[in-house]
Amino acid sequence: MNAVTPNNPKHAGLPPLLSRYSVVDELPWKPTPVKGVDMKVLVEDKQTGMMTALFRWAPGTSLPMHEHVEIEQSWVLEGEFEDDEGVYTQGNFVWRPAGHRHIARSPKGALVLCFFLKPNRFVGGEFDGKLLD
Repeated sequence: MNAVTPNNPKHAGLPPLLSRYSVVDELPWKPTPVKGVDMKVLVEDKQTGMMTALFRWAPGTSLPMHEHVEIEQSWVLEGEFEDDEGVYTQGNFVWRPAGHRHIARSPKGALVLCFFLKPNRFVGGEFDGKLLD
């Protein structure tokens, strides 16, 4: 099995078909390339790029132009974030098709649960070509 929850020692040595349970509060936040946006990886498969993660946006944070390489899904748990297409508020869900590009912002801060089949790719600017993973 290639999917893992990073930094979860409780999963070490489990049989391949056993469920993986995580106490989310015990998992560490890690910085992303964008200052003010941290992530907590819940499950990932580095070979395929699949990942489910919580993203914590500090108020006033902006995620530079990036492309969703495959479908990206976001459920806003707290706060809100926005782009030129709209504002995505607490309790609501937005998904974007492969190839979609945008700049995302969170003027007030947010906590968002995101599902990726492949990592986002930054387009232009200081992070050009870097993957958000």
